[in-house]
Amino acid sequence: MKKTRICNLLGIDYPIFQGGMLWIATAELAAAVSNAGALGIISPLAAMERHGDSSKNLKEQISRARDLTERPFGVNIPLDLQYSGVLIDIILREKVEIAVTAAGNPALFTELLHLEGIKVLHVVSSVRQAKIAEASNVDGVIAEGVEAGGHNGIDELPLFPLIPQVADAVSIPVIAAGGIADARGVAAAIALGADGVQLGTRFIAVEENIASLKYKNAILAAQDSDTVITCRRLIPTRSLNTEFSKDLLKLEESGASADEIREYLGYSRARTGQIEGDLIKGEAYCGAAAGMINDIIPAACVVQRLVDGYQEVIKRLSCSK
Repeated sequence: MKKTRICNLLGIDYPIFQGGMLWIATAELAAAVSNAGALGIISPLAAMERHGDSSKNLKEQISRARDLTERPFGVNIPLDLQYSGVLIDIILREKVEIAVTAAGNPALFTELLHLEGIKVLHVVSSVRQAKIAEASNVDGVIAEGVEAGGHNGIDELPLFPLIPQVADAVSIPVIAAGGIADARGVAAAIALGADGVQLGTRFIAVEENIASLKYKNAILAAQDSDTVITCRRLIPTRSLNTEFSKDLLKLEESGASADEIREYLGYSRARTGQIEGDLIKGEAYCGAAAGMINDIIPAACVVQRLVDGYQEVIKRLSCSK
């Protein structure tokens, strides 16, 4: 796979990112991805006990990641967390090389992170957000389409129309995320102007992910229409079409207010579904590409499949000329 400018910027072999999934992007997963030549990303809440200490947990995750890999890895910081500033301070103190910020103002911490030599990537879901991120001097943007699992942008823009518009609007590297699960998606994203891709759901169904086997098997069993979007009164969220999501949709359709929906969601429903495997009481975030995923393999095999498959796609396109 040809190196793009994001590879040179971050010191990685392949322009492939593993999504920083809030409860399940552990040091072990990130290290496995990074050791395979891609970019692993850890989450401050990964594997944390319910109502645990996120600061302590992040320090432990960073320490374990460094024990497991000498390659670059990133840390995902959702800026809508009330304690995001505390987590940023830990990244600064631990001298993590790459920060991925999301769900907030990219100008908040970018300059501070740059002062310590930390590269900053910001998740966007529209051209307007991408321009704001570039004006905030981030090093790159992760353009996420509505096909992605978990929280999405309020405009609900599909990825493939989004990529070229963002790529045309900014000069910094663009990473495509949402609905990509194999090499065909990688090749398509790069053809549309992306400098790389980020995969979340595909890296759930891997051996190193701590996600419950029930959750992983539900992804393997999913077909093309087995994900739904809920929480449009708060922030659009794509999940598997489980009993939980069905009940949540009924609540929304009944005219429930945003506060009533927040009360129903409570705290750490995603942890309940993803780590505990309770798909009746917990959310099961899942991208629209779940129907393309049919096995649980090592994370390094996912990376290698993408690399090898990309070459096959390009060869096939060349032969068709």
